[in-house]
Amino acid sequence: MQTKSVFSAYIAAIVYSIIIGFSFLFVKLALQISTPLDVIAHRFTISFVVMLIPVIYGWIPVRIKWTDLKRIIPLALFYPAIFFVLQVFGLQYTSSSEAGIIQATVPIFTLLIASLFLKERSSGWQKASLFLSVAGVIFIFVMKGSSSVHFSGMGTLLIMLSCLSFSAYSVLARSLTKIWGPLELTFIMMLLGFVCFNVLSLSQHLSNGTISAFFTPWADMRFLLATLYLSILSSVGTAFLSNYVLSKIEATKMSVFNNLSTLVSMLAGVIFLHEELGYYHYVGAVMIVAGVIGTSF
Repeated sequence: MQTKSVFSAYIAAIVYSIIIGFSFLFVKLALQISTPLDVIAHRFTISFVVMLIPVIYGWIPVRIKWTDLKRIIPLALFYPAIFFVLQVFGLQYTSSSEAGIIQATVPIFTLLIASLFLKERSSGWQKASLFLSVAGVIFIFVMKGSSSVHFSGMGTLLIMLSCLSFSAYSVLARSLTKIWGPLELTFIMMLLGFVCFNVLSLSQHLSNGTISAFFTPWADMRFLLATLYLSILSSVGTAFLSNYVLSKIEATKMSVFNNLSTLVSMLAGVIFLHEELGYYHYVGAVMIVAGVIGTSF
C-alpha cells in the first residue's frame, strides 16, 4: 500500500510538471492582452469559483477554522500570492523558455530550506543527481551568455525570487499536509489569492479611473482560453497536486520535478511562440532529465 501511494505521488508530480511547463506559454499569451495584475486577479477569480462550487455542495469538506488561518496564511503568501506576482512580472522581461530554465533552481533552494527547517536528509546519490540537474541549468546559462541571445537581468531576478518563494511554500506545505487534506489547503489558497489579487487590481483601476479596462480582456478569445488554463489547471490543479505530493514524499524529492517543467516550457516556447533554442539547451536538458531520474530512484 505504501509503495502504491508513493507511486501515485510520482505520477501526480509528473502531471504537475507538465501543467507548470505550459503555464509560462499561457501567461505570455494573457500578457499580450491584459496587465500582469489583472491577469492574476481574473485567474484566481475563476479558480476560487471552481473550488467554491464543490465546497458549497459538500463534496469537499473544509474543517479549517478561523483560528487555523494564522498557520495557513503564510503558506498562501508564498504560494500563490508572492510566487505568481513575481512570475507574471518576470515574464514581462524574459522569454517563456528562459523562465522555464530558471525554474530548475527550485530543488536547490528547497534542499537548503528543507534541511534547515524540516531536517530532511538526502543520500549522496540524490545530492549528486540534483546538482547534475542544476549543472544542466548552469551550462545553458553560460553558453547562452556567450551567444547573441539577449539576456534580461530583471526578468531573471524576478523569476529566481519566485522560485525561492515556491521552495518556501514546499517546506511549509510538507508539515501542513499532515494536518489538513490537499483539497482543504487548496481551497484556502484559492480564496486568499482571489481576495488579495482582486483587491489590488480593482484598487489600481479605481484610482486610475479605468475600471472598465478590468473587464475588457474577456472579449478576447485568446485571453479567455489562456485564463481558463491558468485558473483551472495551473492554479487549482497544480496547488492540489503539489499539496497531494507533499503529503506523500519529501519536499526535496517533489521539488526536483520542477525541472521537468523546464523541458516542457522550452518545447512550448519553440513550438507556439517560435522562440529559438541553441544546441546547449538540449545538452542541458539531457543533464536535467538525468538528474531528475537519479534523484527519484
